[in-house]
Amino acid sequence: MSDEAILEQVLLLAILKKEPNESIEDVLKMLEEAHAMSLNEGKEIVDRLEKEGAIVAGKLSFLGIAMANEAQRAFSLGD
Repeated sequence: MSDEAILEQVLLLAILKKEPNESIEDVLKMLEEAHAMSLNEGKEIVDRLEKEGAIVAGKLSFLGIAMANEAQRAFSLGD
């Protein structure tokens, strides 16, 4: 899996788990502060996810939720 794909999964999970009062911009800033990705990397991923229809009006669409759930399974420890 490429670094870009991993960053996309991290971002999807972070958006899925964000608090209702937090924006995607807030999530991007938190990920940057945690040194998970740069703000520019995050914005590029968000732009791509919006074009794919995974993010609509600042929220995960059904497709985005499905992608985030798949990322969660990928990061889960196997039995």
